[in-house]
Amino acid sequence: MKITGITVYKVKPRWIFVKLSTDEGIDGWGEMISGTKTETVVAGAKEMGEYLVGRNPFEIERLWQELYKSFFRGGPINGTIVSGLEMALWDIKGKFCKLPVYEFLGGKARDRIKVYSWVGGDRPDDVAREAIDRKNRGFDAVKMNATEELHYIDSFAKVQAVVDRVASIREACGYDFGIGVDFHGRVHKPMAKVLAHELEPYKLMFLEEVVLPENEEAFREVALHVSTPLATGERLTSRWQYKNLFQEGIIDIIQPDVAMVGGILETKKIISMAEAFDMAAAPHAPYGPIALAATLQVDVCSPNVFIQEQSLGIHYNRGFDLLDFVKNKDIFQYKDGFVEVPEKPGLGIEIDEETVKKVAAEGLRWTNPKWHNYDGTMAEW
Repeated sequence: MKITGITVYKVKPRWIFVKLSTDEGIDGWGEMISGTKTETVVAGAKEMGEYLVGRNPFEIERLWQELYKSFFRGGPINGTIVSGLEMALWDIKGKFCKLPVYEFLGGKARDRIKVYSWVGGDRPDDVAREAIDRKNRGFDAVKMNATEELHYIDSFAKVQAVVDRVASIREACGYDFGIGVDFHGRVHKPMAKVLAHELEPYKLMFLEEVVLPENEEAFREVALHVSTPLATGERLTSRWQYKNLFQEGIIDIIQPDVAMVGGILETKKIISMAEAFDMAAAPHAPYGPIALAATLQVDVCSPNVFIQEQSLGIHYNRGFDLLDFVKNKDIFQYKDGFVEVPEKPGLGIEIDEETVKKVAAEGLRWTNPKWHNYDGTMAEW
């Protein structure tokens, strides 16, 4: 079998789908993160994807090494391009062999996958009502953004507002309900210590990205103030960037993104490395249906994954959602806070390409908001 072509689709609300075609009529699908550089990613995907034409799609490790190991390597652009192409290679191999991808990675380590739901939006509000809604739908865990703009040193009123929101969920849903709070890198070290300490009484499932990953030395200082598990990893682009996290031993939960760290096998390698350091995993997956389907394949064969992010109904999905592009909609059906292990071959997902083409024809320009503090300085989003 040989790869014969690559097709890239820019799809609202903020997704990039890639299809690899073969001379035997089997297509493989992958997904890339548009971020704030959609056209850059698309151009890079076409350029790097052409390298695969004429190659054997089954040689996934060999092709990954050749795609990744350029003189200037790494970074989110290269990372997401390699990731999307790698997913598509696995999809082809699984479909050809009539096996789900996880069967190539050790097989099942679980019977079902626990998932959580997002509440509160980008500027968190009315989280208790939304948490109750999710609980009524069978979820027993949610995640929320902690805060909006927060300066290096800011008012305690903003801290109290975060505490009040978290307290409202805890009061409404009880202590058998998991709450993840995402600082989203919006909080700098001085306020991260304060905020983490003030949230400690609410027995949270985890605190996510309490500081930006480039400030990872501050994780240790925050850890001195709380016993709440600390999570990070969504912005890291390779297993090599995880080395310090493992060696320091401060982070409790890693959150690799299959569409950023190099694809399915790389995500599996990172999560397996974490297991050796007695760390849990909760993979990052707030994007489209292909990336989530690929992530589920890793979850199935990774025993230290304890919960999975999923993006059905997330606040970013305006106009279109996961199921709009999927024929086998049962793959993302959640019952009692769990999703079933996918059984179909490859990534387990059947893409509605006609709908993808139709939506892609509308074009895509997505960028994250530009926030500013009260004094006009730029705030982290």
